[in-house]
Amino acid sequence: MKATKFISWRPWRSSSNTDGLTVPTPPPYLLRYRSSTFFIVGTICVATFTDIFLYGLIVPVMPFALTTRAGIAEDQVQHWNTILVACYGIALFVASPIAGLYADHTSSRRTPLMGGLIALGASTVLLCLGRSIAVFIVGRILQGFSAGVVWSVGLALLADTMGRKIGLGMGYVSIALSAGLLCAPLVGGGVYASAGYYAVYYVAFGFIALDIIMRLFLIEKKTALQWLKEDTLAGTAGDAEAPPADDSGYNADPGLARPIPPEIGTLKRSAMLLRSKRLMANLVGCAINAGVFTAFDTVLPLFTEEVFHWKSTAAGLIFFTLFTPPLILSPPVGLLADRCGAKWPAVFGFALSVPLLVCLRFVDENSLHKKVLLCVLLSLLGVVLTFSQVPLMAEIGFVIETIEAANPGVWGSKGVYGIGYGLFNTAFALGSFLGSLMAGYIQDSFGWSTTTWVLGVWCSVGLVFVVVGAGEFQLRPPPKPKGPPTLARELLTKPTAEGEAAGTIGTAGATEIQQASSDSSPSTALVTASERTSPSA
Repeated sequence: MKATKFISWRPWRSSSNTDGLTVPTPPPYLLRYRSSTFFIVGTICVATFTDIFLYGLIVPVMPFALTTRAGIAEDQVQHWNTILVACYGIALFVASPIAGLYADHTSSRRTPLMGGLIALGASTVLLCLGRSIAVFIVGRILQGFSAGVVWSVGLALLADTMGRKIGLGMGYVSIALSAGLLCAPLVGGGVYASAGYYAVYYVAFGFIALDIIMRLFLIEKKTALQWLKEDTLAGTAGDAEAPPADDSGYNADPGLARPIPPEIGTLKRSAMLLRSKRLMANLVGCAINAGVFTAFDTVLPLFTEEVFHWKSTAAGLIFFTLFTPPLILSPPVGLLADRCGAKWPAVFGFALSVPLLVCLRFVDENSLHKKVLLCVLLSLLGVVLTFSQVPLMAEIGFVIETIEAANPGVWGSKGVYGIGYGLFNTAFALGSFLGSLMAGYIQDSFGWSTTTWVLGVWCSVGLVFVVVGAGEFQLRPPPKPKGPPTLARELLTKPTAEGEAAGTIGTAGATEIQQASSDSSPSTALVTASERTSPSA
């Protein structure tokens, strides 16, 4: 009887021998560590850093490559450089929702992540060896496609892994993002000046190799459930918490089992998510926040050269004041979002960014006092923009969880984190494009003072959307989700050997899932439920 139970409910851990008997297969090497939260989050952060780093690494090199390798005239370099950046942005904009849809349609996040890595490697090879503008364009398009996959699928995997601590996870990703934006141009320019063109790409291939190793070693937690039981998925302190037991009456009647909604298609789930006004308001806030950062990328180097007569090195170092605060504050701000929701921190960030942006207009002459003022204002902006960026990234997960809590099982067994963060990436790309275009045009036409107050108005629009549409003001952790964990819900939809209808279970099985989900990890709930509801039980 026990053997029958093992074969019926754990086929994924078994293989057949020549006698037709089912025997367990050995787990992968270092399974517990490769599926730990620490390793998964680290892999996503490395993937994010590599993507941003490789994008920025060649920024100072590309103008020289266009003239010396592609034969572009000096007066056409800026034109073609802009086209290359636009190609990257368009590919990112298009690929992000597609990658998110695919991630939610498949059972594994790891497969599209590996596809994105292949695209990243191919793009780097093309940009390294290319000697025509067409090759450079294809390389930038592949690079944008890779970024869309990394950000959409990677953040979805992070949400799967972190659970109720999604804000903390987004804080770590924000560190990787800021570090990549800060280090890439400095390393690219320095290596090119000291060691030449190909040395820049040697650095790029080194990071790609590290990324390959980590993505190949990664094992998703739901895959590790095939071998691990109970608390062995913890791997390291700080793993994602299992959703606590519902205290709203789930399975309160011991004689009835709560039906699980039928699985709906990926496109229908995506359409349901898009109808959320809260999500739309959050995406507007994400786009506006991204536009502020890219606006400074566009106008700050030119402004410091024009007013302070700084060379490229000094103009690059000024970005340390803007990107250093996120390196320090992102995880604490993410924890704050987990504790109080995204609305309070985001309102704080947008509200304080408006006067700081307007005050930048007072930096208008070449003096020590004005240089100090610029550095102080940019540092404070780095602080307050962290309070708007990280919580808004986590808010996408909060929106999905809230809808799930109100309608248990509505997202099915695969969820919608992929399309959710695909939309975030699309909004980020759109905001980056609009912010850069707007700031560059206003700076050329009207000057620095007008640019700063327009950016202040830009952030005030984000403030309005966050106040009106984002989450709720709360001073305690988010409410507990209703219904059983997603992994248990996926199990509940499986029919029994006797041909019982999918979507319901017996009283003992339902009670066991609820108890397991409150007392231990999702893996415990899954294994316990499978044992209780097997045909032989």
